[in-house]
Amino acid sequence: MRIRSKFILFVTVIHCILIFLVIKLLSHDLYFFMISEVFIVISIILSFQIYKGLVSPLNLIASGIESIKEEEFTSKFIKVGQPEFDQLIDVYNKMIDKLKEERIAQQEQHYVLHKLIQASPSGIIVVNFDDKVESLNLSAEKILGFNSEVLLGKTFSEIPGKLATEIFELNEDESRIVHVGGLKIYKLTLSYFIDRGFHRKFILIDELTDEIIKAEKKAYEKVIRMMAHEINNSVGAVNSILNSFISYKEQLDKDDQKDYEEALQVSIDRNKLLSNFMSNFASVASLPGPVKVIEDLNELVRSIGILLSFECKNRGIELELRLTKDPLYIQFDVQQIELVLINVIKNSIEAIEDKGTIIITTQNSPLQLSVQDSGKGISEENKFNLFTPFFSTKKDGQGIGLMLIRDILINHGFVFSLKKNSDNYTEFLIEFTKNKEMLAHTHN
Repeated sequence: MRIRSKFILFVTVIHCILIFLVIKLLSHDLYFFMISEVFIVISIILSFQIYKGLVSPLNLIASGIESIKEEEFTSKFIKVGQPEFDQLIDVYNKMIDKLKEERIAQQEQHYVLHKLIQASPSGIIVVNFDDKVESLNLSAEKILGFNSEVLLGKTFSEIPGKLATEIFELNEDESRIVHVGGLKIYKLTLSYFIDRGFHRKFILIDELTDEIIKAEKKAYEKVIRMMAHEINNSVGAVNSILNSFISYKEQLDKDDQKDYEEALQVSIDRNKLLSNFMSNFASVASLPGPVKVIEDLNELVRSIGILLSFECKNRGIELELRLTKDPLYIQFDVQQIELVLINVIKNSIEAIEDKGTIIITTQNSPLQLSVQDSGKGISEENKFNLFTPFFSTKKDGQGIGLMLIRDILINHGFVFSLKKNSDNYTEFLIEFTKNKEMLAHTHN
């Protein structure tokens, strides 16, 4: 029973008893009866006033509780002139002001945090207590290759791709370096934050590809320059001496002259080979920035196809061009991209060795070029080392070709990958999406 009901019941019972007793006095003393009646009326009026005074704070409390339940922190109460009542109103108003300030501060912090997460270059994924994706930022969508509509509400075991599989296998507070597609390198971290007293998981995905490539390039450029400087200086001086020695062959016997000249010529030739060897490495270290012009990519592919067609025929390889009907205009450095395509196609020829197919495809939507071959493919062991400086799967390879390809395409801002496709062909894919946007801007 509520306190209001108890009070009303108590007052009603008391006054009923008083009325009963006063009625008993009616036959004995009329004057005393009338005084008692007045007293009872006054008592009822006072009881009603006291009831109002007791109920008003209760109504205030009930109204305040309702406002707090509905998180309505804009309503405040006005003082009524009763000390006890006004004290209660003052406490309530201060509490409401404090709650309002805290909610505004929390909303501002949440807004700033949301903006920071969305603007972060790192992929950030928050999962719920069932390990299902609850929210993620734009960088995470881009890295995983799916939009939020596809990812939300799914566990990482349900999301296709190597990166999602690696995330699924992460342990608590673990960081892991992952290679994806032979070139991309990511750092995955599984950690926690506290949300309303509960531990919540989140995954942080940092792409390290650019940082690692820059660090590698800085290191090998320094080594190559130092080696090239020392070797070229020595080779030049030695060749000069050897050429001088050739003039002394006339002083030898005729039988010795031929052997003497051949020995010196072999030494000169070997020095030239050594100089050319170092020049190949130096060309990577001193690769100039691209001089971009707008050219038809299809025309460049056709000319390279003609250049390499005889080598393909000699090996029994079918070179098939699947180019767009209309010209495919791209902004690029013609010489550098020509070097890239020649290296890629030659790698395909060497991968096939004898008899097979090479398919070169261009597309306008999405804007891309693909070189596919039916060769032996890429082993799991070598897949993650292909674009590592000086790594080569060839017996006498220097590991310069793919490194040069990588640096040229990165300098152009083109996205590329090397992998097995659904037809079991090895595919080198170059995407020109950013270039398309830049071309549109240029034409405008």
